[in-house]
Amino acid sequence: MVFMGWEQLPWYWYGFDQFWFAAIMVLLAPGLLGFVFGWLAFRSRVTGVYLSIISQAMTFALMLAFFRSEMGFGGDTGLTDFREILGFNIAASETRLVLFMVSAVALAAGYLICRMVVRSRAGRVLTAVRDAEPRARSLGYRTDHYKVWVWTLSAMLAGVAGALYVPQVGIINPSEFSPLSSIEAVVWVAVGGRGTLYGAALGGVLVNYAQTVFTAMFAELWLFVLGGLFVAVTLFFPRGLVGLIRRREKKS
Repeated sequence: MVFMGWEQLPWYWYGFDQFWFAAIMVLLAPGLLGFVFGWLAFRSRVTGVYLSIISQAMTFALMLAFFRSEMGFGGDTGLTDFREILGFNIAASETRLVLFMVSAVALAAGYLICRMVVRSRAGRVLTAVRDAEPRARSLGYRTDHYKVWVWTLSAMLAGVAGALYVPQVGIINPSEFSPLSSIEAVVWVAVGGRGTLYGAALGGVLVNYAQTVFTAMFAELWLFVLGGLFVAVTLFFPRGLVGLIRRREKKS
């Protein structure tokens, strides 16, 4: 096999021909990266807009690094020509249906995990850290430990999402590291409803549906629509669609 002119794959690709190994790395690789970044950032008490800038800077740096062919991940072309998964043809409608169902199950599992976290003692501490971190720290809680833990968990959930995204799309390239992807995720949460779990999922479905419609009709205007949607929701519906629905239920 020859990949990008290489007759032998780099050492870090060893083992990925086995499904069980790849499944473990789906959780381990992003979890380890998230833990290292979170440990360095939160131990230094980087918060707020500074954390956002640093995380986006790291994402952009990784994008530039992965665009280099020497990294062994396909360069600007990325990884393409995905044909099979566990011996099944990815292009077959039956396989795509199964992948969709697995994605739905993964979404439900992720929701339940996050719900358990929110309702746990650690979740209450995280809420306190969000609302008043200095006060939580003064009460003796190691707030940096809690933040590193939840940051690592979110990285692992993102790894599962990415692993399910690639076989359904059929291609992955470094442009997925673009800060635009992070901005879109923020818009999902804003549209669906901040402070809720199902609001983020609802916002993701609605925003991606809007993207499908607008890019088909006015592809060059989508970014302006996305920015305008975020501004409009922030100004007029700060709690998103979930907050709007709850407000109407209270009135009725």
